[in-house]
Amino acid sequence: MEANFIPLITGSVAEFYIEPILPCVGDIDVMYYFSIELAIPRGHPPPTQLPAEFHNYVKVFEIVDSHLPGYVYLQLRYLLTYCPEDEKYHYVEYDGRTYLTLCGDGMLHYHGPAVLTESRYKSLLSVDTVYCWHCLVWPSQAADWPARQRNYGWPDSATVEHVVGNGCDIVQVAHRHCRQHEWMGKRQHRLSFSRAEIVLINSWMPIQQIVYHMLRLFVKTERLTYSVDNSKAATLSNYHIKTLMLWASELKPRSWWTDSLNLVKICVKLLHILSVWLTDRRCQHYFINDCNLMDDGIMNKQTIITILMSANEARLSSWFVNNYIDKCAERCNPFVVFGMKLQNVVSAVVDWRLASSLLDLWIAFGHAEIIIQSSVSRLSLTLRSCVYMKNMCAKMDARMTVYFSAVAFLHVAGRISSNGFSDELMDILTTLLGYDVDIPRYYYQMSSVFCLNSAAKLMKAVAYKFVSTIQLVEIHLWKAYLQRALRCRDSDSDSIYCLANVYLAVLYYITGQYQTAIDHCTLVTRSQDHSQCSSHVVQGELLPKIDDNIDSALGLAVFYQYILSATSDRQQQRQYCSVFTTELFAYYLNIKLISVTKCPVITGIFQRYLKCLYEMQQFFVGDILVFKLLNNFSLGQNICSEREGNCEVHVICVTEDTSELVELLQKSAVEHLTTCRQLEVQQFGSVGTIVTTDYEALYAYKLGVYQRCLQLCTQNVHTMFVCCSPVHC
Repeated sequence: MEANFIPLITGSVAEFYIEPILPCVGDIDVMYYFSIELAIPRGHPPPTQLPAEFHNYVKVFEIVDSHLPGYVYLQLRYLLTYCPEDEKYHYVEYDGRTYLTLCGDGMLHYHGPAVLTESRYKSLLSVDTVYCWHCLVWPSQAADWPARQRNYGWPDSATVEHVVGNGCDIVQVAHRHCRQHEWMGKRQHRLSFSRAEIVLINSWMPIQQIVYHMLRLFVKTERLTYSVDNSKAATLSNYHIKTLMLWASELKPRSWWTDSLNLVKICVKLLHILSVWLTDRRCQHYFINDCNLMDDGIMNKQTIITILMSANEARLSSWFVNNYIDKCAERCNPFVVFGMKLQNVVSAVVDWRLASSLLDLWIAFGHAEIIIQSSVSRLSLTLRSCVYMKNMCAKMDARMTVYFSAVAFLHVAGRISSNGFSDELMDILTTLLGYDVDIPRYYYQMSSVFCLNSAAKLMKAVAYKFVSTIQLVEIHLWKAYLQRALRCRDSDSDSIYCLANVYLAVLYYITGQYQTAIDHCTLVTRSQDHSQCSSHVVQGELLPKIDDNIDSALGLAVFYQYILSATSDRQQQRQYCSVFTTELFAYYLNIKLISVTKCPVITGIFQRYLKCLYEMQQFFVGDILVFKLLNNFSLGQNICSEREGNCEVHVICVTEDTSELVELLQKSAVEHLTTCRQLEVQQFGSVGTIVTTDYEALYAYKLGVYQRCLQLCTQNVHTMFVCCSPVHC
């Protein structure tokens, strides 16, 4: 069974929106769960609807409480199977009640529930990955949290609702007291509220985020928290500091944080509260009432209490100068001369920070580009991962979205060249082009109506854009969706069959493939039964520019619609004005195509067009207008009589040649990468030399246009040389 993992960036990277001078991020924490597994609270009914990220078959684990608050077991209870007929999940219950056993690998480095992964690139942060099971429902162990009385309005009701709606996760780590137990040590898990904490901490005021950062730095520098080189002396953890801040944010009024804006004073008070918690051996979990985060296993407790209680404003101020400001000054040397007054040192540090922040951001963008390349290559994009990565890039910066699209275009082009244009690649490409795609549960059960609706999104875009590389890609994609509609099992419906062929004929007409367009029109006109075609009509608003007759007919139809609505109550007629009957439109387009190809108009086709119009029980205003315009045109032509048998219908290959699409995707990728370079110049041109046509040069070389490649390379080298010469330094 195919399984995708759905990642969630947690920890400091996700919690902090401030950017302190001393880094507050040591590594990147990523939680991920598989799309084929789910957790639910015990006694909760199995879900019938799931987010689109989940697959068609999902194992459901029931959350069973342990004897320790916050720690649970996962028991395999249900198998969910998606049923496309009613678009719901149905379940079967497992016979045995198997408890999930913790998985581990002796080759991996564990830190609690996390697996530490060192980056291949030394300049990038390491990654802590945490495998988890997502629960869409807020857990019963924290049932009191949403309705808790809050006297100072934090968090507000909208934030609480957001937190509860995100549910929770379960991570694979046993309680410290149970890790050596033969049964519990392998099966005990812990509830994780990382999703909730991200939302809450991001709702803090800047002063609260700064205090959180300073407290974490203090306990880490004083070796009060767990670290690899301080494991034996570990007493506190960052989670204790986070819990302290969450409680303070809820229990203290806004004025407590903002009235004096005395950072040191606030930190001293919070450190004293923490010392009281240690003395009482009581630190109540922020979400779970009866969970105590200070158990009997605390080491060096009295030493830590002494350090915390000895903190006063004078000592802590001195500590911050020696351990924070001085370190900041060391980073910006030689701009800071030691022995300067504190105020001057701080001013110099701030100036250095402002000057260097742009360069740091530029370097960060370079790292992000490396990660995007690596992720797209390693993950082999699925529709789900494409949507996720695109959304994540959009949260970071618009340039990252452009860059991701470029890399993804190249990835899709490579897969099309190797394996053809699959249904999933079609949907991935649609997403990359900026259109919403419903993640399908079963590709092989997609209906022809679904495919036509997907094509319609592209039709509207193509109809109102200037010709561009992206538009040509959209036209190829439009064709692919229509051809997919013809491959669907329900495509034998005459209304779907005829409409898909008409739209394909339009596309082949505007791209100059006239004979193929004629063949698609002929398939429609020779169809045996058109009784159902009125249920799916040709929408005028979806048509690209075809000719003046269609434009005139649509314009007159809109005018007629306005007059009709202004003079009568026949509102039901409004929807029928800018449309055409499928069969009649196919006849019109067929005649138009024959005239464009300089072939004589075949009397038989025109006569059948007349016969069809006369026998039509219901037609539209657009049909009459187009016929009138075509009839006037035809009277002035030399109509040549020819036997119908000479009009041969060519065999139409449903599989589209993808080589042109691959070239268009590669060209579009180069255009996107060039746009990235131009945006890069706008943002970072003041701190570095950036050429904008390097990707164009590579593409010219690939195409064998060597003179153009040489010209671009020469210009780029000249630009780099001039900017790096001593005169410009």
